[in-house]
Amino acid sequence: MVAPEPTAHLQRPAAAPASSLARLYGPGGWAALGAFALLLFVAVPLAALAAPAGSALHLSQYWVSLGGKILCYAMVAVAMDMVWGYAGILSLGHGLFFALGGYAIGMYLMRQIGLDGVYHSRLPDFMVFLDWKAYPWYWSFTEHFWYAAALVVLVPGLLAFVFGWFAFRSRIKGVYFSIITQALTYAAMLLFFRNETGFGGNNGFTDFKRILGIPIATPQMRVALFALSGAALVGTLLLERWVVTSRLGRVLAAIRDAEQRVMFCGYDTANYKLFVWTLSAVLCGVAGALYVPQIGIINPSEMSPANSIEIAIWVAVGGRGTLVGAALGALLVNGAKSFFTQQFPDYWLYFLGLLFVLVTLLMPQGVAGALRRLRGRPAS
Repeated sequence: MVAPEPTAHLQRPAAAPASSLARLYGPGGWAALGAFALLLFVAVPLAALAAPAGSALHLSQYWVSLGGKILCYAMVAVAMDMVWGYAGILSLGHGLFFALGGYAIGMYLMRQIGLDGVYHSRLPDFMVFLDWKAYPWYWSFTEHFWYAAALVVLVPGLLAFVFGWFAFRSRIKGVYFSIITQALTYAAMLLFFRNETGFGGNNGFTDFKRILGIPIATPQMRVALFALSGAALVGTLLLERWVVTSRLGRVLAAIRDAEQRVMFCGYDTANYKLFVWTLSAVLCGVAGALYVPQIGIINPSEMSPANSIEIAIWVAVGGRGTLVGAALGALLVNGAKSFFTQQFPDYWLYFLGLLFVLVTLLMPQGVAGALRRLRGRPAS
């Protein structure tokens, strides 16, 4: 008797070939994505720049910046969902990669202040206060935007690659991997809190003036950063959808469900996990780089382990293994956070905990799964 093929779920059933666009999303999915793009690139810019200030259609700079911030969070959630929902790797350290991308662009923004600081020095104010005489060597070339943009990709990517190489080759997984990523984030936070590291200590980087020679505080720049954040989120959704619907995505799903069986079939699972882990870290770094100029500050608190746990909550609320659901979870949770921290600041954490418990009990497949069931479609 011949045993059933253990990797049958890796093989695509015979079907008529579909175009690459149809493989990513169906007609309804592309229509929803198009409507979202119109909202991001047409409706919001018109409301922020063209509508008069007293009009009901006018969108203030505060709401534009808040929207851009939440879009960056949604990008992080989608990146997290790719490694957790499709590869089964629960990371509690993605906040570190997000913060590193923010620090990389923050170094460039600090150099752009020039002589406009409090001390009117070419050095940042915190360096003057600490009696530094020159930039440390790792600040070299950070006055160039192209170099800072390269750091946004390379720093989180290299750290994730080195960490993942040792972790995945050592077969560390499950709760042990989650604990180690949290410890890595906490160690980095403690390091960046120290003044002698040259990253501003507990105050971090702030008081940004301009980017590419253009003042950051102008409405046009606010809208441009919002649109870039939206474009990055849409690009992340398309990229990761392409990954998870490809042969690579089927292998990742098999690793998530039965890694030992996949290894017995001759696949080097460590390389697959390392690739998706590094790609996820790079996307988080890009999100952090878009986040910092809109918020106006980056400090070690962004590396707090609690922030990384909150990212996992966004994904769980939205629906793990759905990508769009992860983005929706980030939008819902952070939208609620903005409301509750203004109206009921002392009770926000209780609400967040209650939300996570209710979603786990009543909607184990998240908001996306509940919406699919309402439409009469399978939840997974």
